[in-house]
Amino acid sequence: MAGGGQMGLGALDTSIVLAYLVGILFVGWWTSRRVKSSTDFFLAGRALPFWAIGMSIVVSDIGATDFIAVAGGTYAYGLAQANFDWLGSMPALLIAAFVIVPFYWRSKVMTVPQYLGRRYGTEVQTFLAVSWGLILLLNLGIMIHATAVLLRGVLGWDPLVSIWVTTIIVGLYTISGGLAAVVMTDVVQLIIMFVGGGILLARAMAEVGGLGSLREQIVAQGPAYADHFSLYLPHDTTTPFPWSGIVLGLGIVLSTAYYTGNQAMVQRTLGARSEWDAKAGVLTAAFLKLFIPLLVALPGLAAIIIIPGLENGDEAVPNLIRLLLPAGLRGIMLAAFLAALMSSVDSNLNSASTLWTNDVVGKLKARWGTPLDEQAGLRWGRMISAILLLLGALVAPQIELRFSNIYNAIQTSFSLIQGPTLAILILGIAWKRANRWGALAGLTGGVLFSVTLNSSAMAGLFSSNEPFLFIAWWSFVLALGLTVAVSLATPKGEPPRESIGEPDSAEETTA
Repeated sequence: MAGGGQMGLGALDTSIVLAYLVGILFVGWWTSRRVKSSTDFFLAGRALPFWAIGMSIVVSDIGATDFIAVAGGTYAYGLAQANFDWLGSMPALLIAAFVIVPFYWRSKVMTVPQYLGRRYGTEVQTFLAVSWGLILLLNLGIMIHATAVLLRGVLGWDPLVSIWVTTIIVGLYTISGGLAAVVMTDVVQLIIMFVGGGILLARAMAEVGGLGSLREQIVAQGPAYADHFSLYLPHDTTTPFPWSGIVLGLGIVLSTAYYTGNQAMVQRTLGARSEWDAKAGVLTAAFLKLFIPLLVALPGLAAIIIIPGLENGDEAVPNLIRLLLPAGLRGIMLAAFLAALMSSVDSNLNSASTLWTNDVVGKLKARWGTPLDEQAGLRWGRMISAILLLLGALVAPQIELRFSNIYNAIQTSFSLIQGPTLAILILGIAWKRANRWGALAGLTGGVLFSVTLNSSAMAGLFSSNEPFLFIAWWSFVLALGLTVAVSLATPKGEPPRESIGEPDSAEETTA
């Protein structure tokens, strides 16, 4: 087998990885020189062009959730995993571009909870901000853990060393440069990832004799692998990806909520220099996402033949790098994967910091009579970013102990909040009769329902061992019903005009 399979990097590989790290830190430092206010820090001064927005959305999404985890899921369950980038991206990104993003951008808000707070009131804004802030903190820990999995598989590093190296590097450019640093480093990282992913895909396909030969070899493994080339699995499958869950939980709820209600995805469009750039950026991301399953799922399938018998599918890609790639290419690939993982870490960090600063600390300070100005917001944003990054590093070692793989950990956390968020977002835009009490009931009731369905007491309720797709669907349905019922049972109230995409004032119009 090519590559020799030795642990560690040679001098050439080490030089490539170090050059990448130095380059990323330089881009972050160069961008940080322009950060003078909280708007600069959280929204890049509302000056982002469409191409940077599109590339940043893709690279933020495909970090730990694709290069390591989707390949791991494909190793375990087959091509049904690829639906998360095809069915789970294309329709949702089109809805985001043409329906939801224009409302956000015209409102000149800084966060999704702020937008919904204008529509429904402070209670909804605060609950949503705290809930999403905790989810993004958990995902920050998951992304840092994914980096440790990669470095353990390729370099043999101790996971704790990997965790703190990642924490320090990401912290240096994210805390100093904010969203602008995140986006501009993401642009560089996307290019590196596509090059590195293409190299690994080509080597893996050559090793197994091409796609046709790979299919024959996998089918020959026995009945357990009979569905590995099927995009849709039976409803009663014990895997996390039954067709019913894929269509309802993923296609309708999780994917739509992810691209329209997840602060980590939406924040780039809020920093767009124009509404056209915001929409075009999302459409650019949709085009680029078409290629992701080819880069990340197929290597996971090839690993079934090249590295059979792995207990944890998340180890597949790190081992492919170690086994297949020679000196030089291994360094490029490791740089690509570090780029993928770090882009997800910095995105979750920046977005979580925005939520805690704007929607929690900002609201508290305003209530105490000392609202945050631009400079105070910048100081709080950097301080909260540092605290969140530290907490994420402490959470990271617990991830492997609690979930079967990285991808399912991420989707399980999202299933707790995304259904209820989507329900009140859709009703807030489409139905003027929806009011604050309905939204609060739908949001809190939906989240409590999600938590209950995820508890051990509900084990066996669904055929899937990890039923996050069904939990997302039914929490969405419940939140939708509660919001409608309570809104009809309580006084109507009029939503403020800014909730439908109009700025507060002439000053906001020119911001």
